[in-house]
Amino acid sequence: MKAFLMHRHHDFDIKQPTPPHTEARIQDLELNTLFNAMANGDEFLLAVAKSAVLCSACDLDTILYRQEILKDCIAHPDVIRAIYQIPIEAIENKRKRWMSTLGHIPSTILSGSVQLMEMYVELLLKLRRLADLHVASFSSEGFRAFFAMIQHELDDDYFDVVRAHLKTLKFRDGVLISAELGRGNEGVNYVLRKPPEKSHNWLQGLFAAQPQTYTYTIADRDENGARALSDLKDRGLNLVANAVAQSVDHIDNFLQMLRIELAFYIGCLNLCDRLTQLDEPICFPEPAPVSAHCLDYTGLYDICLALTMQKKVVGNDGAADGKNLVIITGANQGGKSTFLRSIGLAQVMMQCGMFAPAISFRANVATGVFTHYRRKEDATMKSGKLDEELSRMSEIVDNLSPNALVLFNESFAATNEREGAAIAHQIVSALIERRIKVFFVTHQFELAQSFYNQHLETALFLRPERRDDGERTFRLVEGSPQPTSHGVDLYNSVFQQDVHIAQMAAVN
Repeated sequence: MKAFLMHRHHDFDIKQPTPPHTEARIQDLELNTLFNAMANGDEFLLAVAKSAVLCSACDLDTILYRQEILKDCIAHPDVIRAIYQIPIEAIENKRKRWMSTLGHIPSTILSGSVQLMEMYVELLLKLRRLADLHVASFSSEGFRAFFAMIQHELDDDYFDVVRAHLKTLKFRDGVLISAELGRGNEGVNYVLRKPPEKSHNWLQGLFAAQPQTYTYTIADRDENGARALSDLKDRGLNLVANAVAQSVDHIDNFLQMLRIELAFYIGCLNLCDRLTQLDEPICFPEPAPVSAHCLDYTGLYDICLALTMQKKVVGNDGAADGKNLVIITGANQGGKSTFLRSIGLAQVMMQCGMFAPAISFRANVATGVFTHYRRKEDATMKSGKLDEELSRMSEIVDNLSPNALVLFNESFAATNEREGAAIAHQIVSALIERRIKVFFVTHQFELAQSFYNQHLETALFLRPERRDDGERTFRLVEGSPQPTSHGVDLYNSVFQQDVHIAQMAAVN
């Protein structure tokens, strides 16, 4: 049995290696905030969320497959959580009641395996009942295939046969074993035999002809004889004990994989609940082919900022279809870095099959998401800031492929503006020539203006919105780079407020 809730034809590998540049991406996009919201304090959910988000898919088929499953999960959260509790209950029951099947004694292995199988049968029956009750309510290909598999594999005949076998395997009337005599009259070819069926009519059974048997009784204190008899019994039980243990392992592996794959969707439900409490919108993004280079968004916001501040944050509207380069300029505290992070988070969330933090979001699938953000000074003084930035850029280039996405935030600003602008211009030009999509937040007017003067059809220039009275809305609008950061606005917002407070104090 296979769940196939993360991929259409194979299991999800929670231990798959993460792609290069993972740690930097976690730090720059503040992904730990997202992971913690999905986990809601559960370490297992945290591990699955990290693996699923960081190892996001690059093919449309997988993304759309998971999106449809997630839509069903959001529509029926109680059913999903009830199914998720079944493997959890199996783990708890094993911890509380399981008699270990470890060791090499077949009788012990068989006894423990039978106990486990009886527990699993009850849980599988609970799963079958959930499938019967809710299969008609689900529309995704993944869940309909999952429920159909449960109904087919775990039908009534299956449970009848398994219960009958488990009853027999307890051997309440003893064990019937056949053997042959080998060299030296030693027993060989031990075979466990099915016990004879008891007659339903006790009177007929009483007078029925009994087969001729020979008996040998071991004395009460004959320890060697008892040990020899136990050894004979274990030889006969060996094959069936291994068979039952393998069946138990098969069911256990199925439940473990079901737990892993459902854990991703449980994390998405936890995140959805948090955003609902904050009155933040979500949407299912429209992924486009890798080569499309499209981007269109409405109400796009930084989900990690909303989760950190615990309140609704400002979103952005925009479109960048056919654009390989987006340069964002303007004063500090205008929303540039927040917007850059929102782009990266929405892209990563879309590619792992999640919803996006926006009213609407459409983008092409990227072959990789990379971030190059400004870092603090190297405390060990092993290298200068510019050397460190160039070293990180070299590592990114080593892992880049066409149609990737690279986010720059105040990069190459560790030297003078002319030199930094020249370095950044050469790097960005080389990237967009290889069809790599670039978002660049910068204060370097010379860098932004150099690209603006090229009148590139594939370039888009954004800057923070500033109203006539100097108020900043934290939204980004299309506009040419400006040489000023409007420091007067900041001066007035601080010092005029202080003057007003002083005047009010004087009046009072």
